[in-house]
Amino acid sequence: MSIGNSPEDERPFRDESQEARVSVGRALQQARIAAGLTVDDVSTATRVRIAIVHAIEADDFAPCGGDVYARGHIRTLAKAVHLDPAPLIAQYDAEHGGRPAPTPAAPLFEAERIRPERRGPNWTAAMVAAIVVVIGFVGFTAVKGGGSGNDAKSQVAQGGGTPTASRSASPTPTKGKPAAPSPAPSDSAIAAAPQDKVTVQISAPNGRSWISAKDHNGRMLFDGLLNKGQSKTFQDSTKINLILGDAGAIELYVNGKKIDDNFQPGQVERLTYTKGDPVAG
Repeated sequence: MSIGNSPEDERPFRDESQEARVSVGRALQQARIAAGLTVDDVSTATRVRIAIVHAIEADDFAPCGGDVYARGHIRTLAKAVHLDPAPLIAQYDAEHGGRPAPTPAAPLFEAERIRPERRGPNWTAAMVAAIVVVIGFVGFTAVKGGGSGNDAKSQVAQGGGTPTASRSASPTPTKGKPAAPSPAPSDSAIAAAPQDKVTVQISAPNGRSWISAKDHNGRMLFDGLLNKGQSKTFQDSTKINLILGDAGAIELYVNGKKIDDNFQPGQVERLTYTKGDPVAG
C-alpha cells in the first residue's frame, strides 16, 4: 500500500483565474455584439479596415503593423463599442512583453531615416538671392543712369535726339521685379483654394508622425515621416485619402478649415476628405 500522494494529487493546480479571463479580442467582440453592431458598422465608424477588425477580435494583432498601431486600434475599437480602453491596453501590454520604450515609433521609421528625404526647393535662399539681384541691378542702373544723362545732354547740345527715351527706360527695373514665392502656403492661401478641388494641409506641431496620402485614383502623393514642425499640402480634384500613424501629433486643415477631432497620441487614423468637407467645423 502506498503512503505517498497519488499521481492525481501531484498534478499542478490549474489557474482558474487565467481560464476565466477574457482575451482582448474576445472582450471587444462581446461588447460589439452586446451593442448590436456589426463588423461593418464598427469599421465605418472607426475607419479601421474590416479585415483588421476581424483579426483583432480573433486576437491576431499582426495585421496592425506593430505594438503602437495595435494599441491605437484597441483604443479606437473599445470606444466604438462603449468599453474603457485602459484595461484592454494594459492586458495587451502584459501579454505582449510590456510597454515599449518612450519612442515606440522609432524602429518603424529606421529605413526612412537611412533613406535621404527628398526636400523641396529652399524658398528662403531663393528669396535672399532674388533680393540681392534686385539691389545689385538697381545700383548698377543708378550708376549707369548718371552716365547716360551726361551723354543725353551732350546729344542735345550737338542737335541730337531728346534724352527722354533713355531716362524713362532706366527706372523700369526698380518696379517690375516680383517678390519671390513664400516658403509654404499660408492659411489664407489654403482658404482661397479653388472650390472645385479638395485641399488638405497636414502639420506636425506636437511631434512626428508617419503619414500616407493618396489621390482619388489611388496614386501615392506622399508616404513617409513628417518630423516635428514640418507640414505638407495635398490637392486633388475629387478626394484625398490619408493614413496618420500618430494622429495626436497632427493638425489638419481641410479646404481652409481646421479639423478638431481631438486625436489621441499613438492613435492611428484613416481619413478621406472631399471638396465638400468639412460639412461643419
